Amino acid sequence: MEPASATKEKTGRVAQGLEAHTAIALALGALIYILAVTGTLSVFNRELQRWEQPQAPEMTQISPAAAAAAAQAVFESENPSTTHLYINFPQPDLPRTVITTDTQAFFANADGTAGIKEHFPWTQFLLDLHYYLHLPQILGLTVVGALGAFLLAMSLSGFIAHPRIFRDAFTLRRGEGLLPLVDLHNRLSVWTSPFHISNALTGALLGLASLLAFAIAALRFDGDIGGVFDPVFGGEPAPIETAAPFANIETPIQYMTDVYPQLPPTFLILHDPGTAGQSTSIIAKHSDRLIFGDYYQFDSSGQYKGNVGMSDGTLGQQIIGSVYNVHFGNWGGLAVKLAYSVFGLMLCIIVASGLRIYFLRRRQKKRAAPRLESAWEAIVWGTPLMLGLTLLLALAASLEGLALVLFFWLGLILLVAVASVRSSAHTMRRWLKWATGITLISTVVTHSLRYREFVLADPVLPVTLATLGLAGLLIAWVSRRDPMSPNTATTH
Repeated sequence: MEPASATKEKTGRVAQGLEAHTAIALALGALIYILAVTGTLSVFNRELQRWEQPQAPEMTQISPAAAAAAAQAVFESENPSTTHLYINFPQPDLPRTVITTDTQAFFANADGTAGIKEHFPWTQFLLDLHYYLHLPQILGLTVVGALGAFLLAMSLSGFIAHPRIFRDAFTLRRGEGLLPLVDLHNRLSVWTSPFHISNALTGALLGLASLLAFAIAALRFDGDIGGVFDPVFGGEPAPIETAAPFANIETPIQYMTDVYPQLPPTFLILHDPGTAGQSTSIIAKHSDRLIFGDYYQFDSSGQYKGNVGMSDGTLGQQIIGSVYNVHFGNWGGLAVKLAYSVFGLMLCIIVASGLRIYFLRRRQKKRAAPRLESAWEAIVWGTPLMLGLTLLLALAASLEGLALVLFFWLGLILLVAVASVRSSAHTMRRWLKWATGITLISTVVTHSLRYREFVLADPVLPVTLATLGLAGLLIAWVSRRDPMSPNTATTH
């Protein structure tokens, strides 16, 4: 039997953990939830790109000569000249070749000509929301990275606050009311903890990398950010701005095909094109590794200069090279993407139910906060609604960029304001589910009318069916009795 002092100390530690867990959840739950929702969708960003622009030319591979010809055609259309040119090579989940400069992006046709412009405004809006919360880039990355650190703190403080959480890992009470919801929250937290802890950690690393790099550069490299990143990702040669013919990039692509047939190129970077200092980097995929790839360097004539070392360099390089794929699930094909989407959905449920438990406990203690509770439901269900509405407007009204950003955030703020006035979480929840389901169906109808010739095409059909299935589930869900309604929330 434990001494009274030890029991008291343990109880105090648990209480402190629970207090920290609740405080973090209340302060940052809304932004963390938005990141969880957008992160789950972002796993399928390539599929969404194809769905949003189904008329783009597709291919499983492109010849080195065709890729080089398309790249040169895009470069020659630049005015003024670009400082970088990029080629995205076809991938299994995005079988398209894209030539990108500092100002524009074009698809490449298989014959080496430049095709239509790349244009997927809603998917870009989604990625910017998840990466930066639509803040200026460095600030956004820092905020998102900090939220990843807070999510990690929430996970760890949750384990401290619930010392029996592993012992009760398979306890799941059924029925209505608070205790089944608590069990669901705790069980999902345990079962998915490896995923959301690793995701929070890698998200924090990705988000805070720039801030940490600036700090290290200021302390150790006289403010030179290259001194921090170059040992990891390789540095660019010193620029020589004298004009020169467009670099030979066909030879490097052919070299990778001939010498490293097991390492398919995924990305090409031409530094300072059209100058005497131009050079080429090709990122090649290592299919049996978690790293996003390794950089293979070539000079302007196409002569191979070696690799940077993401695949065979220091342990730190290889770890850093793996962070992105581990975070976004870009390492195991469709099966891993589906697993990440399921785990991401569970994380959304964990975050949403955590705050809901807090409000229900307040009800039980006769300290109900109906306005805050309703506002929280507006966040939980208003986020997917506003994402659906922005997608609908992007398709129906060609909204993009800042217009989508303003519509999303102002719309979400308006929903929270309305919810706070109505003070009915139950009504708000039901209304937003209906609205989201109808919006998704309207979006599919709009897309089908706009791209009627592609309705049954590979880039379209899977996303369309998934969207309709989600809409159907939401509408069917509305008709079920709500276990968290005021009549049932305080039972058990």
